[in-house]
Amino acid sequence: MPEKPYDHTVIEEKWHQHWASGEHFRAEENAEKPKFYVLEMLPYPSGALHIGHVRNYSIGDALARYKWMRGFNVLHPMGWDAFGLPAENAAIKNQTAPGAWTQRNIEAMKKTHRRFGFSYDWDREVATCEPDYYRWNQWIFLKMYERGLAYRKKALVNWCPECATVLANEQVVDGCCWRHELTPVEQKALEQWFFKITAYADELLADIAKLEGGWPDRVLTMQRNWIGRSEGTEVDFKLEATGEPIRVFTTRVDTIYGATCVILAPEHPLVERLADEMGKSRAKAMVDARAGQDPGEITKEGFSTGAYALNPYNGERVPIWVGNFVLMTYGTGAIMAVPAHDERDFEFCKQYGIPIRPVIRPADGALPADPKEAFTEYGVVENSGEWNGLDSASARRRMTEKAEREGFGQGAVTFRIKDWGVSRQRYWGTPIPVIHCATCGVVPVPESELPVLLPLDIKITGTGRSPLADVPEFVHVACPECGGEARRETDTMDTFVDSSWYFFRYCDSKNDQLPFDPKRIAYWFPIDQYIGGVEHAILHLIYSRFFTKVLRDLGLIAIDEPVTNLFTQGMVIRNGAKMSKSKGNVVAADDVVEKHGADTARLFALFAAPPEKDVDWIDAGVEGQYRFLGRIYRFATRNAGGGLETTGEADRRILRRLHQTIGKVTDDFETRWHFNTSIAAIMEFVNDLYGAEGKLSKAAVAEILEKLALLIAPFAPYLAEELWEEQGRQGPVFKQPWPEADADLAREDEIEVPVQVNGKLRGRVTVPAGAAADAMEVAALADEKVRGFLDGKQPVKVIVVPGKLVNIVVR
Repeated sequence: MPEKPYDHTVIEEKWHQHWASGEHFRAEENAEKPKFYVLEMLPYPSGALHIGHVRNYSIGDALARYKWMRGFNVLHPMGWDAFGLPAENAAIKNQTAPGAWTQRNIEAMKKTHRRFGFSYDWDREVATCEPDYYRWNQWIFLKMYERGLAYRKKALVNWCPECATVLANEQVVDGCCWRHELTPVEQKALEQWFFKITAYADELLADIAKLEGGWPDRVLTMQRNWIGRSEGTEVDFKLEATGEPIRVFTTRVDTIYGATCVILAPEHPLVERLADEMGKSRAKAMVDARAGQDPGEITKEGFSTGAYALNPYNGERVPIWVGNFVLMTYGTGAIMAVPAHDERDFEFCKQYGIPIRPVIRPADGALPADPKEAFTEYGVVENSGEWNGLDSASARRRMTEKAEREGFGQGAVTFRIKDWGVSRQRYWGTPIPVIHCATCGVVPVPESELPVLLPLDIKITGTGRSPLADVPEFVHVACPECGGEARRETDTMDTFVDSSWYFFRYCDSKNDQLPFDPKRIAYWFPIDQYIGGVEHAILHLIYSRFFTKVLRDLGLIAIDEPVTNLFTQGMVIRNGAKMSKSKGNVVAADDVVEKHGADTARLFALFAAPPEKDVDWIDAGVEGQYRFLGRIYRFATRNAGGGLETTGEADRRILRRLHQTIGKVTDDFETRWHFNTSIAAIMEFVNDLYGAEGKLSKAAVAEILEKLALLIAPFAPYLAEELWEEQGRQGPVFKQPWPEADADLAREDEIEVPVQVNGKLRGRVTVPAGAAADAMEVAALADEKVRGFLDGKQPVKVIVVPGKLVNIVVR
């Protein structure tokens, strides 16, 4: 047949229209097939896909198509994490309603998704801003409230006094409001709603063991550290003036004789009583300075209150300080500072001239007279009265027992993870389904009245209280219990609530009776492969695990963990930086499709690096992939139906390479996901094809073209579909059986084996594949180059690794 030019626009538009109905990608619960649930983290509809998004979706799509070809019933859904602050910011900037802005973006991004040919079951699409989705956020909230897992308390928020509004952490820039660069952000205590994730902290930590082998070690380590379980002792120092207790938590009660001060968090209730007016002002400034900051990165500072506390073990009088690095949300909000045995305390006490007293020595050493750094290891207790000579572990146990026996302390466990604050004083989010009544207090909205609808015709200014508070028809309601006048809650939920259970909704997205049918979850879950960025390791991925355990305890599901395998892909970077609009280095997905086609973009995203590594976007590399696709298409159209009538040596060689390539690509899918090496192997095979062109039989050409279309189907679906049709074959190519590598055909006739002399490479010999060890030894000793290195010496030993290596040992 005559060669055809590769016109990606014609080919891709043809199949884009053919796939438009979505029926090819529809998933069904079919007990006769094994299931495979593959999922990429749902995107925020920001306006347009860039090539970084494309890489993430290309990885998941390649896997989905491969699993279909392996006979699996595949669920591969997509949706939109559609609530959030950017929509409100866009509303203020463009005078556009957040709902309208979000919907336009969803339509634009969905159009690009479809143009790339990603194999999503769009019948299961969800958008978290739609009432039929957030209704179930509210339902879950009420179920958690019933069980004491949702509760309300005062907590600090970021407050801009000029805007007179609450700010998200992302809106605090260098301690100031993002709108007013010179307005310092304050911390203000407001009533907030919380989810009691700490009730599941032990289980969340223990169940990490179930994820080992399927989740990246890096993510599991980050989760362990974020949960941060610490076993220790709570001990009461006594305020000297009044005798009232100041409870501290320590993991090293064996060091308590080295405590030289007590340090309070600046928001600790005692600060208001112990500090003078200047101290109170300093404490408030410390709290405000934390806005938007990582507490671990702030410069340590503090001041003395002038008050003293008494050590419960020896009655020693120690000063009470206030330190900006002590948090009310960790432990008790007060610590005992033991500078000789804690690096943070050493730094602080050294800075302020507070004494440093060692009380733990190494098991084989002595106490330093003037310590230059903290000794943080376990050792032997000294300078500690009756506890002298005990090892640290024994001292901790016995000193805790004393505290419990005498009533000034107890053994305790604390966690770094804190209850999840889900209140947001913003508009574009799920309304919290509670009502405040002066008579009845907090009253949950009856389930029959869900969803509490978010009013859409609303003015957003970005200043003042939540915009919902200014909508009388939303706020003013009758109390469901007494019928009296009441007010709706005007806070909305953190958008991480939306993304904590969406993957369950995909299984039953149209259900109007429950969040989902438990039977459907039982079929599809757990997720077999989840794909997303490592930046979600300690928020979304912990919250989704927490929600799974809550939904289990509600009786909706029977699993403990939602995800069996997690993959964290690398970023696409350009000019040395992550793609972002602010850096001006974004490569728009639509632009690449128009110039080079979707297959080219997908192929480059998968080929340029292993999927867990970052990819540097290089225009020349994209063009190289386009040329490669063109080579495949031209060879296929030029050779369709062609070939010699008889078979020969060229057939045997090229079929060997074909089956080696099939084996290589299959192994990459099944073991390590190195799609870059899969694509490289296909490229090498195509090079070999060009070298064998005109020498192959009709039978070989037919087999090669069939299997080549199947091999590229997960990576370049448009071209694969076109080649499949060009060959006169029926049905979507990704629903055909994956080609099987024939081990006999793939086996080499001869292999090249390295030969070492005393462990150094000295030559290579060619032997028949499968040659016995004695035949390999004879060939190695007979090789002229190797004999030159023997220099007449007699080998004392010859080590043979069949098919791999010969090592000759001489003296």
